[in-house]
Amino acid sequence: MQVVNLIDEVNKNSELYVYKKIGLLNEHVLSVVQVENRTLDFHVHEHSDELFYVIEGSFYLETEGQKTKVNVGEFVIVPDLYED
Repeated sequence: MQVVNLIDEVNKNSELYVYKKIGLLNEHVLSVVQVENRTLDFHVHEHSDELFYVIEGSFYLETEGQKTKVNVGEFVIVPDLYED
């Protein structure tokens, strides 16, 4: 077991858009990344949910038909669209 401080891990990486793996949970990778003014094309992670947790600032998550603002201290889980 290891205690991990999310803020410390983010601050160790001064580069934008570089994902840093900080943990593994039931074969799922937990990564942190610093971003700024980034827009991604719509994409799908088949057979996997995706969680976004905001440490600082806020962002808009756009899915088909919905735009959701996520603020500091909040998280959102994007469900697997192909779940059986």
